Parts: sequence; structure tokens; C-alpha cells
Amino acid sequence: MSLPIPLEEIFVEEKEVPAEFQLPGLINQKEYLSNGEMKQWDGDMHTVVSPVYFKTADGLKPRVIGSYPLCTGKEANEALDAAVAAYDNGKGEWPTMSVSERIHYVEEFTHKMIEKKDLVVKLIMWEIGKSYTDSVKEFDRTVEYIYLTIDALKDIDRQSSRFEIEQGIIAQIRRSPLGVVLCMGPFNYPLNETFTTLIPAIIMGNTLLFKPPKHGTLLHYPLLEAFRDCFPKGVVNTIYGRGHNIVPGLMQSGKVNVLTLIGSSKVANELKKLHPKVNRLRAILGLDAKNAAIVTAKADIGLAVSETVLGSLSFNGQRCTALKIIFVHQSIAEEFAKQLSEQVNKLAYGMPWQKGVAITPLPEPHKPGYLKDCIEDAKANGAKVINENGGETLASFVYPAVVFPVNKKMKLYREEQFGPVIPVVPYDELDEPVEYLIESTHGQQVSIFSNDEKEVAELIDPLVNQVSRVNINCQCQRGPDVFPFTGRKDSAEGTLSVVDALRAFSIRSLVATKLTDKNKQLINRIVDSHESNFLSTKYIF
Repeated sequence: MSLPIPLEEIFVEEKEVPAEFQLPGLINQKEYLSNGEMKQWDGDMHTVVSPVYFKTADGLKPRVIGSYPLCTGKEANEALDAAVAAYDNGKGEWPTMSVSERIHYVEEFTHKMIEKKDLVVKLIMWEIGKSYTDSVKEFDRTVEYIYLTIDALKDIDRQSSRFEIEQGIIAQIRRSPLGVVLCMGPFNYPLNETFTTLIPAIIMGNTLLFKPPKHGTLLHYPLLEAFRDCFPKGVVNTIYGRGHNIVPGLMQSGKVNVLTLIGSSKVANELKKLHPKVNRLRAILGLDAKNAAIVTAKADIGLAVSETVLGSLSFNGQRCTALKIIFVHQSIAEEFAKQLSEQVNKLAYGMPWQKGVAITPLPEPHKPGYLKDCIEDAKANGAKVINENGGETLASFVYPAVVFPVNKKMKLYREEQFGPVIPVVPYDELDEPVEYLIESTHGQQVSIFSNDEKEVAELIDPLVNQVSRVNINCQCQRGPDVFPFTGRKDSAEGTLSVVDALRAFSIRSLVATKLTDKNKQLINRIVDSHESNFLSTKYIF
């Protein structure tokens, strides 16, 4: 049976794209932000190609969106020096500024950011193939995250605006910055997940080197002037170029105090080893994940199927929190796989600007080939693609595949596919998926589907020691953003959530003295004169 819409027909001619989704011409970025200046670049450029292909007289051709600078180590080191100078060993304007002033600057930036929403949303859509609806959601969620971060910092500062007296010592305890942060975000949530580290890093008084992801670079360009205008020079600096050419030198310099990366554990490990004083480097990392679902014989099959479809195929399965392997009890495995296939084949697919579309083109050029290899490997080891047309590929588009029954011999059992392929593994005893999670190098989340309280309880206790979040009768997910977001093993280092991120990019510092009359008078004079931003009882509303 053929697809309702043949893959050849989902690709259209460029003139057929509705005007409201079109970009205003090519976005050729020939400048970058360094030391408070938009510096011109006349060197090599990287051409940005969209995962969206168009029909032409010569066949399907990808849409060229624009280009961005391929800077060298020289420019990266200049940006590093600017960030180091702006921090000035903690003496700089930004790290010594009051919390209320830093909040004001971030609020000003957010207002300017919102003014660029239309262009940023379109660039998310065109650069990574995310549906327009989800691109809007990503922008809005990012703005919401910034405001939640501001509110959380106000709460922290209010709690710190008093003195504590213990054992004859009076002290004020606040959070202070760590230094220079190297921030590298992911392509799948290039705005949101980048800003969930970038904004807390800045607002806590650190200075920043920001390297956008390879796929999802241009969407940050409209925001560079806002960064320049809203923060003191050197606080935010952007670096461009091939990561393997420019990032190692930054780490080897020893001047980076915090590495924040959302990407692969292999890259994170290599970068950390380059730092000459690893004990001085704080790492805040969101890394690989192979989140499992465990569907027991006592599960609501319909609910488990609907949550699995959402969990495994939202943004084509290109999420660290996606469900990437599904363990189903043998007694219901055939029925589960059948219903799952039916639901997958009901999903709308097509171009990202189309209303209601769930499956869109993939931004990584190598991904369709890799997914095909995974499917062929599974077939060679006894599995089948059980949904009609599953795995069918054309250019950058891969139709979702449900692969069943998957076993230990297959790539899909071990490797994080990060795409629209759903491996379903039948099991006999609950010990089997539990052992899988114990032996796995990943440890982010798991979903349990069961209506039996004893069964769920018995799974919860061992699994909370293997992963950072256990979801009951629902898909894995990051939100709400106030909840902790982290992982065990190779899946994360550090905890990210609104409050946790503020703590991650800072350290508790205190000013203390013996509780004598002279010292009390001295402290009161400092507080009354408002000469110190740290030693202060100002209350932020």
C-alpha cells in the first residue's frame, strides 16, 4: 500500500511556499559580536542549506538560506580575551554589578529579542526543519524561561538580603559568578536549550563565549545587536567556525572557567581533557540519552501507544528526552506493535509550514543514511518494519518506522538513533528492561506504563537509582522548567532547571566577621552607604 501522499509530492516548487513563511531573501551574516562590537568578516563563509528541498528542472534541490563566518582560532582567542577582560578576575563591571541591575539588562534584552520574533521563528523552521507551530512554541517557551529565571533570581536574592548570626559570627551569604563561560548549544532546540544555559550564566554575573550549533546558527544573528546594546562590552561574545578548529585552543588556554555543552558525551570528554586544570573547570552538560519505555502486561495499551507516539516522534524523535526504545511484555507485544503502527501511519507529514504537520525533513545530511543502516541491520538480525512504508526515504525526509521485534544483536538496541525510528523489544520478565537500564551507559529518564500500583512501586525504587526522572503512564519530557533536569552516567553533568541553573553558574560566597560592637557599626555603615553591591540589605520586588 502506498503512502496517502507520495513523498515526491510533499516537496514543492519554491513559488508554492506561502508568503507569510518566506524569509526576506538570503541571510548572509558577515559580522560577529566580539568585545562589544559587531566586527566585519571578509574571510571564508559557511553556506547554510535548509533540510527543505524544492522541485526544480534538475530534480530536488535544497533551499540555500544564507551563510555565516568561518572564523579562525585568532578571532576565537580575541573573543576569549574580551570575555576575560570583561570579567577582570571578578573585578569587572558586570560581575560586581548588583543583581537588580543585571536583571534590568536582561529584561531590556528580552524586550529587544521579542521584537525579532518573526525572523527568528522563520529561521528555526528553515534551518532545522521544525514545524512552524513548534518553532513558535520554542521561541515563546524561551521567553517564558527568561522571565521565570528572573523571578527565581529575585527570590534567591531576597532570601540572601539578610544577615545570619551563628556562634558569635555575623555573615551575609550570596551567590557570586564563576568567571568565563563557554556555551555551546544543540541543533534540535537551538534557541531554547541554548538559552537555558546562556541566560542563567549571564544573569549570575559571568561573561560569555557563545558558539551556536552547526545547524541553527543563523537564527541567532538577529539577536546579536540586542546582545551588543544591552550588555557591557565583552560580556557576550560570539565565536564561529569549525568547532574542531577553534574550540580546543580555547580549552587549552585554561581561561575558560565553565564549559556548558548540550551534545555528545564523547565531545564533552575530549574537551574537558584539554583543560590544563580540570579541577578548576566546572562542566554543565546535557548529553546522550536512550530513554526507554517499559510497557507491562497491566498497562492501558491505548494510553501507552498514544504516549509512545508523542514521546518517540515529536520533532521526528530528535530530542534527548525522546523515547528511543520500547520494552513491551510478550503477552501484549503484538497488539501494542499493531496499534502503534496504526497510530504512526495516521500522523500528518510534509513541509514545516503546513498546518498540523508532525513529521518533517531532517536537518542532518547524514541522518537518512544512518537510519537506513540501522533498519537494515535490524532486518538482518530478525526484525521487520511493521508499519506500511516505514523507513521510506526521499532526500532529507524519512517516513517513521516501527521496528519489531528488536533484540540485543541490533544497533537499534544499543545506539541512540535520534530520528523517526521506533524499536519495540518484547520481554518476558520485568528484570529484562531493568537490567537494560542498569547496563546502559545512558541514564536520563524512563517511562513506566502500568495500572498496577504494586508493579509500578517495585519498578520505581530501583529505577530512580538508574535515571534522573521516572515518568508514570506518560512520555519522557524536560518540563515543567522548574523541575530538575539532569541525568546519570553519560547523560548529563550538573542539573538544569530554572533555580538549579542559577546555582550551577554560581557559587555561594559569604562575608563574615565576629559579632562585636565595632564590627556591627562597620557593617551598618557599609550597608547604609550602599557602597557594596554584595553586602546589602536591598530587597528586590
